[in-house]
Amino acid sequence: MSATELRIALLQLVGCGYGRDASLARGEAALRAAAAAGADLALFPELWSTGYAFTDGDLATWRAQAIARDDSWVRSFSRLSADLEMAIGVTFLERSPSGPHNTVTLFDAGGREALSYAKVHTCSFDLPEQALAPGAGFPVARLETRAGSVAVGAMICFDREFPEAARLLALGGAELILVPNACELEANRLGQVRTRAFENMAAVAVANYAAPQENGHSTVVDPIAFDAEGRSRDTRVFEAGEAEDVCVVRLDLDALREWRRREVWGRQCRRPETYGALVERLEDAGA
Repeated sequence: MSATELRIALLQLVGCGYGRDASLARGEAALRAAAAAGADLALFPELWSTGYAFTDGDLATWRAQAIARDDSWVRSFSRLSADLEMAIGVTFLERSPSGPHNTVTLFDAGGREALSYAKVHTCSFDLPEQALAPGAGFPVARLETRAGSVAVGAMICFDREFPEAARLLALGGAELILVPNACELEANRLGQVRTRAFENMAAVAVANYAAPQENGHSTVVDPIAFDAEGRSRDTRVFEAGEAEDVCVVRLDLDALREWRRREVWGRQCRRPETYGALVERLEDAGA
């Protein structure tokens, strides 16, 4: 059964640094608050396992924070998903043979892993992300929630600055794109989120760290740009302030699906035979 309305909890928190016991306890408290408020799906900011912390430029210590996908810390969130009957998107520094990944794993309402995604567009211009191994693709999964099923994909922070990432998720059928974030969500980035939603006919939900770590403004947008009378409408469903909060946002999936059925953006009207340069690696990196 497909969900008709989805209640999304954006866990706008301050991170706990390298204290995994603290991040687990703080995360569990936020998840229980989200479940009590009726959430079907909860999303953490980027790299919750480390609080997106990089202490004193110590890259070796940062690398040592990486954990396996089957680590007890990650599995705790699987158990919480089942206990709370709520899908959970948890973020962590993942250990892998090629180097650490910046990963989000999405558990469904029964505690089963529905999707794991490693950040593709790592910030190679800055530490510590220079040490990350990038992911290899943009998977889309049918996520079973307490409200029903929804097609979900993910981007992580810098990924949203590349239109190709959201377009690949749209081509994979994503109705909802989850974006764990760890940077200032100012006007231009918030506008960018709206653009990704509009041009791909998918809703986008962004969970950011609260101030003073970042500036909050976690947001949910839908792509429905015009109302039934053809008048322009505000696609912002919700935008938080800067403080810590567990924000539960209602997303009308029936309206989203009707928009996707009748309108022309996203997968419609494409001319991929003309897009060759988009997948070519340029010789001049500055071009």
